[in-house]
Amino acid sequence: MSSATRIQRRSRTKIDVLIPAIDKDLATLPYVIDSVRKYVMHPIGKIMIVSPDSERIKSLCARKNCTFVHENTVLPITKKNIHYSSRKWDRSGWLFQQLLKFGGSSKVSQKFYLVIDADTVLIRPHLFRSGGKQIFYCRNWSQPEYFNTYRKLLGKRAPRPSSFVTHYMLFEKAKLSRLKKKIAARHNTSWHSAIIRSINKSKQFGFSEFETYGNFLYASSPKRVILKKALNKSLSMNPAGIPQKRIKKLARTYRSISFHKRKCYTKKSKR
Repeated sequence: MSSATRIQRRSRTKIDVLIPAIDKDLATLPYVIDSVRKYVMHPIGKIMIVSPDSERIKSLCARKNCTFVHENTVLPITKKNIHYSSRKWDRSGWLFQQLLKFGGSSKVSQKFYLVIDADTVLIRPHLFRSGGKQIFYCRNWSQPEYFNTYRKLLGKRAPRPSSFVTHYMLFEKAKLSRLKKKIAARHNTSWHSAIIRSINKSKQFGFSEFETYGNFLYASSPKRVILKKALNKSLSMNPAGIPQKRIKKLARTYRSISFHKRKCYTKKSKR
């Protein structure tokens, strides 16, 4: 029996879904939403699209029966409060998006919520909880600065059993709250301010929400965590141009496809 067949069983754990997005994601976002409804093997409550004030995204939410959430209502700060750039690059929006994923816990109703990037489409069934354990989809490479910032935030080294940066992750609100409170208490400030201050801003990749949360859970309860290979494929094309026949073929090898426009994420095709 193939792994794709084995994972067809469904979970009773109901989850919400949160997808940060901007207008440039409109080419992929409808496919992401459809893939979540088709391949996430959990009952789904709300699917929330967190975005700037965009009529096009609001229209998509109406068509896809999703909830629009203005990004400036999620955190007590906005993108304007983040200054993370150099002469050659600006990562302020990238960092703000990661903080939105953590802050999104205030917008969801369920105990668990799935965060997925707006350019990543699932092509095989996914479970995120099994037997009371958290399932993480992992890859085998990461950015060194993610772990430097983790150590600054929490005062200890990340266990790093694998890399948790794979474009989607299930958050448990209670455990995420514990992480944020620990960061805030250690730095005597808000969790988001601590993250912003702890980043080496001369580096492009200074923080990962997925790497931080995944390592925090693994460090506290490694036996309560299941690690699976992400098997993600990066493509530099529009999802509308991929025939179903090719997607079915890709699904034999991969679990998801990411339509990245960022060269830094295309150095590996399978992870």
